[in-house]
Amino acid sequence: DLFEIVGYTLPENEREKFPERMADFEGYREMTVDEVLNDPEIEAVTVETEEIYTTKYATLASLAGKHIHMEKPGGTSFSDFEKMIEIVKNGDKVFHIGYMYRYNPYIMQIAEEIKNGDFGEIINIEAQMNCIHPEKVRTWLSNFPGGIMFFLGCHLVDLIYRFQGTPKKIIPMNKKTGLEVATGTDFGLALFEYDKGVSFAKVSAVETGGYARRQFVVSGTKKTVELKPFEKMVEGGYPTLVTGKTEYKVYNWRDEGESSVTEPFNRYDEMMRSFAAYVRGEKVNPYTADSELELYKILLEACGE
Repeated sequence: DLFEIVGYTLPENEREKFPERMADFEGYREMTVDEVLNDPEIEAVTVETEEIYTTKYATLASLAGKHIHMEKPGGTSFSDFEKMIEIVKNGDKVFHIGYMYRYNPYIMQIAEEIKNGDFGEIINIEAQMNCIHPEKVRTWLSNFPGGIMFFLGCHLVDLIYRFQGTPKKIIPMNKKTGLEVATGTDFGLALFEYDKGVSFAKVSAVETGGYARRQFVVSGTKKTVELKPFEKMVEGGYPTLVTGKTEYKVYNWRDEGESSVTEPFNRYDEMMRSFAAYVRGEKVNPYTADSELELYKILLEACGE
């Protein structure tokens, strides 16, 4: 009801790499990259290939005058990402990155409350996005600077930057556990120094129970809000989730806060609804090309680059 899907292209041998995903494309036309770029009736593209290739194809789509939804966080080359941003800025099309937490109901509420001054001054943010992956995945993380910090930690860095701006100093503390001879950086921790305090992003691919411990905490001078579970699967399973929230506003050590839970929501629905609204001119994308470039810089520094 939002998009007319014209077709798809598999430019980096995805058919051979991910045969278990090919059923998703049944019934749609397979096209070449050139066919997509040169078709004036194709207004928008999603760039959902492996992360190391996303900047490459988003750049081509931008040069072709397409609206773009690109998988996070972009390729691994800063210079290539910077060139892509310049091309985007010289055009008049929507450039949108798939940071799905931006569209979490409680994250959107926190953003509005920070804007309205309901938190007072932000002291610090604590963000965790943990999980447990097999050795094959943790070795695959060696494709990225910072490994798991680049791959999943980018979501947390995005939120810290959004709510606190550019940090004064970034201290990356990412590690390779070497468990089961995995060669990728599978434990990530980065500290972000601000005037009032130090925030952190922690992301692990080796934590039993890590998914249930995904957490986001914003502490301000007027109140603290904790999101936990950040994501909990409901009946029907992923990507339909709920998020729990506890809000603390009373200066009392015994205060247990006020708790609530979102209605079930699809992890990606609001993200793609917003992209459609940006393309149609119904809403303005609040994430500018310059802000996406600054976020990418901060992320690479958090990855140790």
